[in-house]
Amino acid sequence: MTHDTHVFTHSGRRAGFAATALALAIGMMGTTIPTPLYALYSRQFGFSELMITVIFAIYAAGVVLSLLVFGHLSDEVGRRPMLLSALALSAVGAGCLVAADGLPLLLIGRLVFGLSAGVFTGTATATLVDLAAPGRRAGATLVATVANMGGLGFGPLLAGVLAQWGGSPLRMVFWIYLALVVPAAIGVWAMPEPIRTRRRPVLRPRALRIPSELRPLFVDAGIAAFAGYAVIGLFTAVAPAFLGQDLGVASPAAVGLVVFLVFAASTVGQTMVGMVGQDRALPAGCVGLIAAMGLLVLSLGLASLAFLILAALVSGLGHGLSFRAGLAGLNDRAPAGLRAQVASSYFVVAYVGVSAPVVGEGVLTQLVGLRTAGFAFAAVVAVVAAAGLALLARTHRGVDARGGTMSHYSLDTKGTPA
Repeated sequence: MTHDTHVFTHSGRRAGFAATALALAIGMMGTTIPTPLYALYSRQFGFSELMITVIFAIYAAGVVLSLLVFGHLSDEVGRRPMLLSALALSAVGAGCLVAADGLPLLLIGRLVFGLSAGVFTGTATATLVDLAAPGRRAGATLVATVANMGGLGFGPLLAGVLAQWGGSPLRMVFWIYLALVVPAAIGVWAMPEPIRTRRRPVLRPRALRIPSELRPLFVDAGIAAFAGYAVIGLFTAVAPAFLGQDLGVASPAAVGLVVFLVFAASTVGQTMVGMVGQDRALPAGCVGLIAAMGLLVLSLGLASLAFLILAALVSGLGHGLSFRAGLAGLNDRAPAGLRAQVASSYFVVAYVGVSAPVVGEGVLTQLVGLRTAGFAFAAVVAVVAAAGLALLARTHRGVDARGGTMSHYSLDTKGTPA
């Protein structure tokens, strides 16, 4: 059964596109709000640094579970119902955190936010591509990644500022967030539905299935996404502890700002892909991640806030370059009926990267201390990024040897295959 999209009026297409981008930004914003609040939660509920990484991993597990079970559903039941479901889950997650008086509700809230993010990542990206004007799919991918990273970055910044200078630091920000969900839901409810044909959904985990013609790009992009999201996980789960314990920076606003810089730099990196070229963006992103890990080692060794900020900025740039290049290539080539599933599969790899290394960091912190664990984390991420760089170089040499071009990587500035 095919899954062709409707032909929309210009105004309907633009309104639906804007509503989807807004919903994605607000949905992802909620997932990072707790980042500058972990130290406050730790003091109030009495848990360790390892538990913070477990809480973060619970969120990532929710994302992966959601992607595997629900990632394909918008191809079957429609984009709008799944986006509304994601917003509803976001509201439930925020409600759990408003009511949290101990670890159980905190864990449940983070799990529900993970389920919401899993629905958003595949569905919203596919919806924006569906609603984009013909010939502008790469631009739609840029909007998706900017909305994603913008929401992720603004969440901790808002939470940190309110925790620093507002009242009720563990609750006020979630009440504000719940208020933001309402207009997002109204916009999605009023948007046109891109999917014309439907079929009865099957709720069971699905294996990651990538069309054979997309597998070379998926492997290369997936390795870079794993490394990039591992760094994102470090800054959102562990960097606040480093700021507090090693640098004496306990201000929630400062923590929120450092995390915001990572996502802001990632957004800048994503906007640079069109100028750099997609075939160069993936390896450039890997190089950036390797350099960022060197700066992280310096910041840990010298207890330097300046080097930590530099590491955050370079990490974000590397993540943004590699992440958008991989996602744009996959979205551009995925069949319409498999677009959400392919995007979801890509995010599964990314969120395994965001969780597993961070939990390892938490365990090592308990055993050998935060600084030594940070050295080990930086080494692992640098090795993974270097492996991705080597694989990209080998692929490039193989294509050149056949006298062709890297057509499965390259997009021109208009987003069409080069």
